[in-house]
Amino acid sequence: MIQDFFTPISAEVLSFKETSKEMLGCQLVKHTKELGFPDLDKVNLAFFDVREERGAVGNEGTGIGADDIRKQLYQLYTGNWGVSIVDLGTILPGNEIKDTYYAVQETVDFLLKRNVLPIIIGGGQDLIYANYRGYNQLDQAVNLAVASPKFSFGNIEDDLNSNSYLSKIILEQPCNLFNYANLGFQTYYNAQEEISLIEGLSFEAFRVGALKDIAVVEPVMRDADIVAIDMGVVRCSEAPANGNANPNGLYGDDICAIARYAGISDKVTSFGIYEYNKLFDVNHQTSKLISQVIWYFIEGYSLRTNDYPYGSKDSYLKYLVPFENEVISFYQSDKSQRWWMQVDIPTQSKYKRHVLVPCSYDDYLNTIEQKVPERWFNVHRKIS
Repeated sequence: MIQDFFTPISAEVLSFKETSKEMLGCQLVKHTKELGFPDLDKVNLAFFDVREERGAVGNEGTGIGADDIRKQLYQLYTGNWGVSIVDLGTILPGNEIKDTYYAVQETVDFLLKRNVLPIIIGGGQDLIYANYRGYNQLDQAVNLAVASPKFSFGNIEDDLNSNSYLSKIILEQPCNLFNYANLGFQTYYNAQEEISLIEGLSFEAFRVGALKDIAVVEPVMRDADIVAIDMGVVRCSEAPANGNANPNGLYGDDICAIARYAGISDKVTSFGIYEYNKLFDVNHQTSKLISQVIWYFIEGYSLRTNDYPYGSKDSYLKYLVPFENEVISFYQSDKSQRWWMQVDIPTQSKYKRHVLVPCSYDDYLNTIEQKVPERWFNVHRKIS
């Protein structure tokens, strides 16, 4: 059982008394020394932190700040959610960093098999690798979306760390990755060879300037299984608590919007926030922002409509758009008015869950004008 990986929530956090029963700290079930490990039956979301920083390049101290986030999170008022949430406590660093990765991987695997969505607080973003490995036993290709100023390919010979985890995900077996999407990269932090590699692998990358209309990330979130946030993607003036903080980046409300889109997505099954460093936090500014990011994710989760068209599409409006020598099918949900476009593949393909590509109404209109979205071509190339 995964409780062997966890230590209870600290007495310092538990000594904080919420002033209202409507605050989140009173609504969630906590792992305490007195009450023991929570029962996960009928739980929707499980929050936990990982105090591992040995793989966090240039951000020493990122493994010690989760309790500051908890204190801020517990003070927030809940919405009208109807969501069952537990705080599992803390995974402490193992004797070796691979031991920590194993604990995270096994925890994610355990929770996913029980339909419990993990919310992970790092620690370095190399923990994204452990989160991804938690999907190994599910026998499905997964989509990973990361908000970060860098792609984190690193060098092939590098050890696994926050600067190289993506190359390990792509190259090491078993490879379960179908798509990687980066949100908020900054060109001057990424080699041109890496940018070309993203294009060559038919992955997606959105420069920080392309996210001025943050709604463009909604289809990306709707297609993701794993969503991760490197707090270095938020500009220093908004979130100073990061050893690799940048003067440019997303604003606080942008990262909250991304979290809300991730929460709303029926497909997202794990969510993580990494690289927070309390040593650089000013007036708890960043811990407050992270607590609000988590709040928005929960808010989004409570609004899920479960209208992803996995099975029968009888209740969806279908539109057919001729393009060159084929016809592209578009589907619109009558519940949420959201759109998908279909990539035709053989019925027995292992990529069946990826043939319906989330898109926007504008994508539909552009296709009518024979401007098919790049996302459709990316999926087509991968499964053809």
